[in-house]
Amino acid sequence: MSDLEKHESSRDEREGTSIEGVSILPDPDAHLSQEEKDKIDRRLVWKLDLVLIPWLCLLYLLAFLDRTNIGNAKVAGLLDDLHLSTGQYNAALSIFFVSYSLFEPLTNVLLKRLKPSLFIPTIMFFWGASMTGMGFCYNYSGLLAARWFLGLTEAGLFPGVNYYLSCWYKRSEFGVRAAIFFSAAALAGSFGGLLAAAIEKLDGKGNLAGWRWIFILEGLLTVVVAVVSYWMVHDFPDDARFLTEDDRARVIRRLKLDQQSSAEHEEWNAKYLYAGLKDWKMWLGMVIYMGCDMPLYAFSLFLPTIIQESGWNTSVIRTQLLSVPPYAAAAVLTVVIGFVADRTRQRGLCNIIVSAIGIVGFILLIASNDPAVKYAATFLGALGIYPCISNTITWMANNVEGVYKRGVVLGFVIGWGNLNGIVSSNIFFDAPRYLEGHGVILAYMILFLFGGSILMTTLLRIENKKRREGKRDYLAEGKSEAELDRMGDGRPDFYYTT
Repeated sequence: MSDLEKHESSRDEREGTSIEGVSILPDPDAHLSQEEKDKIDRRLVWKLDLVLIPWLCLLYLLAFLDRTNIGNAKVAGLLDDLHLSTGQYNAALSIFFVSYSLFEPLTNVLLKRLKPSLFIPTIMFFWGASMTGMGFCYNYSGLLAARWFLGLTEAGLFPGVNYYLSCWYKRSEFGVRAAIFFSAAALAGSFGGLLAAAIEKLDGKGNLAGWRWIFILEGLLTVVVAVVSYWMVHDFPDDARFLTEDDRARVIRRLKLDQQSSAEHEEWNAKYLYAGLKDWKMWLGMVIYMGCDMPLYAFSLFLPTIIQESGWNTSVIRTQLLSVPPYAAAAVLTVVIGFVADRTRQRGLCNIIVSAIGIVGFILLIASNDPAVKYAATFLGALGIYPCISNTITWMANNVEGVYKRGVVLGFVIGWGNLNGIVSSNIFFDAPRYLEGHGVILAYMILFLFGGSILMTTLLRIENKKRREGKRDYLAEGKSEAELDRMGDGRPDFYYTT
């Protein structure tokens, strides 16, 4: 029997024991039948879903609403009132991504050290304050400052919540939860259009323009939700107050059996940063994520403008309302892809197929002058972008093991993707066709998203084949179970999700 087989055998016998200082909680359901255990496990996952997911979705809905509602404000008169040129408006969009990307890689470490119940509500309170402040900007420099602080304070939410959820769920369960969480971004587009259309009717109230009311009311809503979040956001499994001791043991055990160390008390060490930087999957993941994240922001920030310039001569309110359906369709497909990818574990193939839909959409936006065709193309664009965001993040989280290493990798991947938001802010110039903007998006999707997903899938399948054939077993020779656990996704019996 090889060393690796011995370790696998010992894994099945270690209930209620400790291995070289690593505490393994006893199984509270050891006396039950397998059918009873499965029933308890389903009930536990349902409990986690109800307690964790809905509130986190609300937080991201507000975050995405706050970062993209400037697109709604633009068609409601922002540029004219602040006397902004197109270049200045694009710079105001860009500066958000600079501060967002600079601070994003650090946030997962802060989340782990400060605890989610403190970190997430605090940053939310400050980004709500920044959002409200945008309603009282009267010049270009004021808008720049507000957008800078909005990016800085929002930086921790998206990577933080994805990292946080990956520390609660098995790899085969995480995808659909991440998809449901991210679908809040698409819902924010729908909700944002409806809300902006309603708030726009306050134009002139209190001597404030309608676009100012969009920022003020949505910012105040964020502040209120942030205060409530101090009681609604929970900590990691080992500290979460809503879990009974038996449920805590069940959560930690199911993560350990899924070859995750996510529930363990790991102390920060620079070696986790170096481990992430040396992992080729992180760098290729950054390429893939930039291929969907830049198009995401370009689409979200400029969809109202694209619709307004499509040739229908729509009113401001009608433009806001027409932006709703593409987002709604994207939200549905995002959840569907999350479910399918969890069941099939073919995340790369899902990326490839879905991105092809978006590629067709942007080809149509370039090729056609027909308003109906262009509007239909916005549906295809949304369908081809939004599902790939959550699927790519889940793909990376599935294939990186180790508490802090995963946090570092997700921080870099998401941070690099958001840095490309600067590109999205500076490609839409020549109305009404915006050929340069659509062309750049198309290039990103073909080269980085579609091509990168093919390359990642191919390389992971090659590595899995080597591990199945025993060509990596030498890495386990002479190592204890605890040492193998510390190898994370490098251990020979860890198979990557392709």
